Parts: sequence; C-alpha cells; structure tokens
Amino acid sequence: MPPSIRFKVLLAGFFSQLLCLGVARFAYTPLLPLMQQQNLLTDASSGYLAAVNYLGYMAGALLAASLSNLQLKDRLYRLGLIVAIVSTLGMALTENLYLWSFWRFMAGLSSAGSMLIASGLIMHWLISHGQRAELGVHFAGLGLGIAMSAILVEVMLQLQFSWQSQWLSLAAIGGILAIPAWCWLPRPALPVLQSQQSVSDVPPSKHFLRLMLLSYFCAGYGYVLSATFIVTIVERMPGLGGSGNLSFVVLGLAAVPAVLLWDLIARKTGYLYAIMLALLLQLVAIIVPLSFASLSVVLISAALFGATFIGVVSLVLTMAGRLYPSKPAKLMGKMTLAYGFAQVIAPAITGVIAEKTGSFAPGLYLAAALLGLAVLLLYWLSRSDQSAKQFF
Repeated sequence: MPPSIRFKVLLAGFFSQLLCLGVARFAYTPLLPLMQQQNLLTDASSGYLAAVNYLGYMAGALLAASLSNLQLKDRLYRLGLIVAIVSTLGMALTENLYLWSFWRFMAGLSSAGSMLIASGLIMHWLISHGQRAELGVHFAGLGLGIAMSAILVEVMLQLQFSWQSQWLSLAAIGGILAIPAWCWLPRPALPVLQSQQSVSDVPPSKHFLRLMLLSYFCAGYGYVLSATFIVTIVERMPGLGGSGNLSFVVLGLAAVPAVLLWDLIARKTGYLYAIMLALLLQLVAIIVPLSFASLSVVLISAALFGATFIGVVSLVLTMAGRLYPSKPAKLMGKMTLAYGFAQVIAPAITGVIAEKTGSFAPGLYLAAALLGLAVLLLYWLSRSDQSAKQFF
C-alpha cells in the first residue's frame, strides 16, 4: 500500500481535529476574555458554558461507546463535521445564555465525533490494512487547532473584529477545514478486514478497567482547567495583560510534535510509564506559574502543559484501540466518559470558586492534587494487575 494513502487517512483525522476541536470547541477559550469584557459572561457563566460543552462531549462519548456499525459511525463522523460548523456559526447569532448553552453542547457533541468516532475509524483502518496502530498524526491536529484558534482570535482582535465577527469568521474557516476531513477518510467497506486474527480483542481485567477509568477521571480534571481558563488566568496575572492568547498559542504548538514524541517514549518505556511521566510533568506545569508569575515561566509552563496533556489522551486512546481493535470506539468511549465527567464538573466548580474568591489558584491546586492521584493509581495498576504487563 502506498504510504501516501495511509498519510491521507491520518490527515483526514488531523483536519477533523482542527475543525471540531480547534475551532468548534477551543476557540471559546481565547474568545472568553473579550466576551467577558463586553459583560456578556461572568466567571460563573463562563464555567457553566464550558461545563455544558463537555457535557456534549460526554454525550458523544456515550454514543460512540454504544455503536458497532462502521457505516453508521462514518455517517455520524461526517454529520459531526457539519455540526461543528453550524454550532460555531450559532455562537455569533445570539446573546442568550441558554442558546449559547445549546450551541456549546452541540460543539462538544461534534468534538466527540472527531476525537472518538474518527479515532476508532482510523484505528480500524490502520489495523485492518496492516499499518502501525498509532494516532500521533491524527492527534497533532488538536494541538495545532488550539494554536490556530488563538492566533486567529489574536489577529482578529488586532483588526478590531467584534466578538460576533470572530465567531462568523471561524465558522467560515471551519467550512474550509471540513473539505479534507470529509474527502480523505475512506468510507468503510464490507468486508474491511483481511483476517479475523489480525483484529483479535484482548480484554483486560475488571481491576485494570476500574483503575484506568478512575485515573483518567483525575487526569481529565487536571487537564480541563488550564484548557478552559488559561487565557483568562494569564490575562489577570500582574503585568501579563495581553499575553493570554500568546500562552494559548504556545500551548497548542507544543502539542503538535508532542503526540509523535510520546509515541516514541511509549515504545521505550511502555504505555503506562509514559502516561505517568506525562501526568507528573503536567502537574508541574500547573503548579509552577502559581509561584512564579513571569511571562517566561508562564510560557514554559504552557508549552509543558500542551506537550503533556495531548500525550496522555493519545496514549490512553491508543491503548484502548489495541485492547479492542475490532471495536476500538467502545472502550475509547468509556474512557472518555470518565475523562469527560471530570470536565463537566471541574469548570463549573472552578468558575464559582473563582467568582467568590477572586482567584483561580484554589481550583488549580485541586487539579494538581488530582493529577498526583492519577499517577499513584497508575503505579498501583502497574504493580497489581497482570493485564497491565502488555503495556510495559
């Protein structure tokens, strides 16, 4: 098989990540300070909208976990591309919090299509065509999407675009990104498998699943606060006003090569140890700026955060695909439910705390503590379960 075909399939996922994650989901983060400056959102309502977005993501994860039919998954993936564009457009057409909630929910739903259904379809295609089952290129789109959204918002701010014009422009850009995401992912054919043996499932123990789900919940809580509020947090630091979008750009750019780097690290150390290392570094990235509020420290921490959170997601979902190659989206969906549940409650809780205390620091300390707990759970797993040995 020509390498170009494999690369185009991976690029289809890459562009779907740019659209569904970079535009539909994460453009909200760099746009949040502007919308707050216009008195459209408070800290509490900002956290509420973020929670609703992740609730949509969870609903998508539930859907992905319940599906087995490849043709249906393919149709939902393509529907998700359309929903990503429409939900971005919808944000520009109202100032009603409840309508915004609906569009953020739909954006979250579409992002699950790119993150989970597309991941499953691509993993299935790779394995069934005898290709290396790694999703680094696919997930690189998430990091570049984050950076892209921050850069676009910053450019439009300099051009004095209103918040409505920014959402409209992002929707138009999303329409362009949807073209390769739609065209380059092959529609699944029947039969797609060359041999049943090549996709034999290797179910882990229940103990393995429980500890992985709990640790991934903790990882989700640690990840979501910075991913949602980093621009706002940096903008409020003394002397760092105007640097928020820059930190988000750095975060996203650091995530682009990181997924490929973590694939290499996992080959050397095993998946579980690679995930533990990424979580520890992510903990450092969250804690350090709370003590050293300088631009250089903030940017280094943003880069470290971007380089680690995407590694955790990519490695965990790749593990799920290797355990259940015949139906990878099922376990991916269950893992993402654990990750997503944390992402629903964390922004809402943190937004309320920030509004009452005037600081995001308490919420960030809690997030760091949960990342530490995630590492301990994975270490326990590595020592207590035979199912984990295949990931060393």
